Amino acid sequence: MFGQQTGLFGGGGAVLGGGQPQIRDPNTNSSALVPEPPGDSISCLAWSPAQNILAAGSWDRSVRIWEVSPTGIAPRMAVQHEAPVLCCNFSRDGQRIFSGSADGKLKMKVLQTQQEQQVGQHDSAIKEVFVADDINMVITGSWDKTLRFWNCQQPTPVATLQLPDRVYSMDMKWPLLVVGCAERHLMVYNLQTIQQNPAPYKQGQTALKMQTRTVSCFPDRTGYAVGSIEGRCSIAFIEDTSKNFAFKCHRSNDEIFAVNTIDFHPVMGTFATGGGDGTFIFWDKENRQRLKQFNNCNYPVTAGKFNTSGDLYAYAVSYDWSKGHEFNHPSLPRAIMIHRIQEAEVKPKPSTNQRSRR
Repeated sequence: MFGQQTGLFGGGGAVLGGGQPQIRDPNTNSSALVPEPPGDSISCLAWSPAQNILAAGSWDRSVRIWEVSPTGIAPRMAVQHEAPVLCCNFSRDGQRIFSGSADGKLKMKVLQTQQEQQVGQHDSAIKEVFVADDINMVITGSWDKTLRFWNCQQPTPVATLQLPDRVYSMDMKWPLLVVGCAERHLMVYNLQTIQQNPAPYKQGQTALKMQTRTVSCFPDRTGYAVGSIEGRCSIAFIEDTSKNFAFKCHRSNDEIFAVNTIDFHPVMGTFATGGGDGTFIFWDKENRQRLKQFNNCNYPVTAGKFNTSGDLYAYAVSYDWSKGHEFNHPSLPRAIMIHRIQEAEVKPKPSTNQRSRR
């Protein structure tokens, strides 16, 4: 349905040492495999808030969209870009999908009519996009060190905010917007008051020592999680900073991997991390413990997202560019899988000390 796709580098580079890498099955957790996956690394996943429609953006310059139902997973449509797609997200009603690519283009597709148009342009790659339905704006964060607000009625942004550095990750749960930039800069915005006061509500640097890879807002909007390239995650509260803490994850005895993705369960408030080590893990921040570690997928987990009701977790397994483009071999797996959530996997578990105190 999506046609043949070629890699960004004309089919990928050679693996050092020559020869083809030995390919292993990424579906080690018996998840549901999404058919017709992208032809290159998967940069982002997004669920429609209105129904079980899943989108994936890829370095093969496409956004692919599937319908997920109890009877199966079916490809529905695609959005084509002229450069690698780094981000995608739906409007609240699920009728429109927005995507940003490495050439700075912001595109919109109306799912019902399949009408497609460019609605914005940055001076460099668009790394993140979110739809703020409450103010009828689309918000993009870019490597051009700006945050831009679009109303899709005009080709120029309604507002542009200058940032201290390139946007590496961003998350929005209205009215909270958290922006993670290069050099560990982090800004917290209140979107309800941003038109009167565009300055960040809070700004500073993350509690981690290395480059930010991913940020994710708590469902109750009281804080956010940050994952970095050093195999470490920090939990930060916006007001009560005495509750802040950090922990190590996605490490082996002799190697440290990036935390590529963090996403919170919409109901339970627990969260999932996915890393360059090939694992995804469910965590409980309130009781500071790991709930479930899944089998290693043999290749990096590059994206992971819970659906709106929290009964499905979609995750992408593909090359994460951690060793440079020359390791992006064309035969490496690019898979998207969907895990059906069991309540016990995501339900917070009070620690033994808390139980004994009751």
